[in-house]
Amino acid sequence: MINQTLQELYDRKSVRVFEDREIDAEQVDAILRASAMAPTAGNQQLYTILNVTDKKLRLALADACDHQPFIAKSKLLLVYLADCLKWYDAYLATGCQPRRPGPGDLLLAVDDALIAAQNAVVAAESMGIGSCYIGDVMENCGDIRRLLGLPEYVFPAALLVFGYPTQQQKTRRKPERVDMKHIVHENTYRRMDAGELEEMLKKNCVDADYTEWLRAFCKRKYNSDFAREMSRSVKEYLGQYE
Repeated sequence: MINQTLQELYDRKSVRVFEDREIDAEQVDAILRASAMAPTAGNQQLYTILNVTDKKLRLALADACDHQPFIAKSKLLLVYLADCLKWYDAYLATGCQPRRPGPGDLLLAVDDALIAAQNAVVAAESMGIGSCYIGDVMENCGDIRRLLGLPEYVFPAALLVFGYPTQQQKTRRKPERVDMKHIVHENTYRRMDAGELEEMLKKNCVDADYTEWLRAFCKRKYNSDFAREMSRSVKEYLGQYE
């Protein structure tokens, strides 16, 4: 049975072109409250959300995120920070003698931040408001942290933009997802052979030759300069964790 919530989840797609129509304050508040109601490790809410309203900062973020002007033009721009600092500071303030945050703490905080971000996406979709995740915040972690004035142990996990989609964006076809049999394994991980991997991915290449398409995709995405820079940037950032 498909209810309204499921249909919205199935239909939702990334939106990069928005109507010149504001999201009112009540809707923004509802989106942020939906984030705060997300599942969280030990009810710690290991995230901080930045609502970026400053025009110059928006332009700078758009430039830092691979020069994408639609980021600055969005009607709501939220940065979800994996925040290992506030609890650490609270422990220090009460004499707990805490250890310094480690990689496990960061991953837990990133989980919290991304779950909260997805709640915002779902809440926005329910109101007819489109959204798009901007992945470049990890690639350009150092620049983003400087722009936002982030202290140690605070990591930009996700950047989300929101706005009412144009008619073209509403009617644009959503990319097809792979069949469930390739995504859901029972009990243990099942490594797929070359034939099943081709079966899983071939629908993405449409009429192109599968091998040529996959080699081009690997070069454009996985082996790209930006992918290497993302790994370098994150590895450098992880140096501050025990």
